[in-house]
Amino acid sequence: MVQAIKWVDEVVPAAPYVTTLETLDKYNCDFCVHGNDITLTVDGRDTYEEVKQAGRYRECKRTQGVSTTDLVGRMLLVTKAHHSSQEMSSEYREYADSFGKCPGGRNPWTGVSQFLQTSQKIIQFASGKEPQPGETVIYVAGAFDLFHIGHVDFLEKVHRLADRPYIIAGLHFDQEVNRYKGKNYPIMNLHERTLSVLACRYVSEVVIGAPYAVTAELLSHFKVDLVCHGKTEIIPDRDGSDPYQEPKRRGIFRQIDSGSNLTTDLIVQRIITNRLEYEARNQKKEAKELAFLEAARRHAAQPLGERDGDF
Repeated sequence: MVQAIKWVDEVVPAAPYVTTLETLDKYNCDFCVHGNDITLTVDGRDTYEEVKQAGRYRECKRTQGVSTTDLVGRMLLVTKAHHSSQEMSSEYREYADSFGKCPGGRNPWTGVSQFLQTSQKIIQFASGKEPQPGETVIYVAGAFDLFHIGHVDFLEKVHRLADRPYIIAGLHFDQEVNRYKGKNYPIMNLHERTLSVLACRYVSEVVIGAPYAVTAELLSHFKVDLVCHGKTEIIPDRDGSDPYQEPKRRGIFRQIDSGSNLTTDLIVQRIITNRLEYEARNQKKEAKELAFLEAARRHAAQPLGERDGDF
């Protein structure tokens, strides 16, 4: 899954949780990069302590409003508040304010915040490359919700269909996805799904809010050579018509078997089944982070001569 991210060159399986200088040197890394949240060992120490002290640590800001905690909450509460153009319900707001909060405080890392999409975020993720002469333009469409290995396997198979593929992924509006998926799908809203798909190395372009039916106008506009769909059921359009009737008529429609059994539904079911375990782990994690924060504040407040060497 990580290997499919377009900024990743190499993946180290079973990497140690505590990053050491030995690990960096072994894989010829100049420095280690992590988000601006903190990760701690069982005994409460910073897992990046060694590389920080050696000056081989870099930090970047996390994307505001996108977190595992938030996504899990959407699954558990079966809310649609995260959909585009939807107001946050009082129930979801209460969850956002309290989920994972341990008694005694709140830290800046474990919790829920609102994702704010900007054009700059999209620019950072987009390749900005137009289809070139000789490239095969392939169109795929769907929800691509909770972007997972099943999606990656599908896109990789599609990518192999041509020597020089240019894959355009059409992402349906939240309300359209909810029509054919039901419940509170999609779990991730359109903006979040856009960034997830753009991060995939097999995708060249994304149509944000693509029409459900693959029309002649769409095919002509993007000069599409091939249209692909997975082995999942194709739900009829609102009027009962086949959304792929036009590419089928042109003889450019292909169904692709990804070879993966993982689905968004299965991921959601796993989370619901393990809800209590997740909540307990989240609260324990926040308690440890709060203890670290408090110790850091006390350390910073001490006169220089009285400080120990832990921070």
